[in-house]
Amino acid sequence: MSDNMVDGLYLMLLGMGTVFVFLGILVVGTTIMSRLVKSMSLPEEMKPVARAQPASSQTEIAMVAAAARAYHDSQ
Repeated sequence: MSDNMVDGLYLMLLGMGTVFVFLGILVVGTTIMSRLVKSMSLPEEMKPVARAQPASSQTEIAMVAAAARAYHDSQ
């Protein structure tokens, strides 16, 4: 092989190795950060609350009617 071909292969391997090492560091750092965040507890006021039950269709109709009435009364 010519010297240019060997230099090109060396440069290619060096570049690919650099990217591989960088991505490995990125994965390790992301994993550590994820575990750190999971280990922290949320303050009491930020904890998720139970969701309310969905409104029935009669309740939805009443809410829409009340909103329409309020809108037309305000004009």
